Amino acid sequence: MTRVIEACDLSKAYGDVQAVDHVTLAVKEGALFGLLGPNGSGKTTMIRMLTGQTRPTGGEASVLGIDVVKDPVGVRKRVGIIPEQETPPSFLTAIEYLKFVAAVRKIPDIGKKADWWFDFLDFADKKDVLCKDLSRGTRQKLMFTQAFIHEPALALIDEPLINFDPIMQDLVKDYLADYVKKGRTIFISTHILEVAEEICSEFAILHKGKLLHAGPIAELKERGEHLPAFFLSLVRKDHHV
Repeated sequence: MTRVIEACDLSKAYGDVQAVDHVTLAVKEGALFGLLGPNGSGKTTMIRMLTGQTRPTGGEASVLGIDVVKDPVGVRKRVGIIPEQETPPSFLTAIEYLKFVAAVRKIPDIGKKADWWFDFLDFADKKDVLCKDLSRGTRQKLMFTQAFIHEPALALIDEPLINFDPIMQDLVKDYLADYVKKGRTIFISTHILEVAEEICSEFAILHKGKLLHAGPIAELKERGEHLPAFFLSLVRKDHHV
């Protein structure tokens, strides 16, 4: 099966701090892949490197066959991205922001597509509201929309359910599951282990920038193990090494 993400010995240092430490990782087409780790483990840095937003200090990586260092813009054109904390421009309304995204990505018929998302995520009443006046949850809906409105082959999402209430979380989880059934791929980073166990097909564990484990969720289930317990055992063991 085609590998849509390949990282080899990927590293990122900020001065003396090794945020990502020689990580080698592959993600296959059609996976719902979860990158798991405690806060500060390097998950966000990994996503920023894989999307060409941060330049690695070592190693190499390709996304959809595109070198993330040689052509970072080419990567961002092809994928959908939801950063952990980035918000839409405060001076645009929700619909203006989506029209801007459509212009950049050359998406035709944005009106119909935008209306579908406004209805699907239940924020049609906010389409003409300035982004600065939107609630956190509504801004998250808008960021989710901009990542998927062009139906990318791969989406990379940092904490996909942050700021969503339980009803919206359930809706989004179902959407992500259906999305990969169509042959597309989703890469999420999260520290919410129960969500990862529920929706992910593959996972990897980062701790202090190092890769502790990578493999399918099914292997855990076959052994009668649960992801949270497995995660904690590895991280606690590594913490004391």
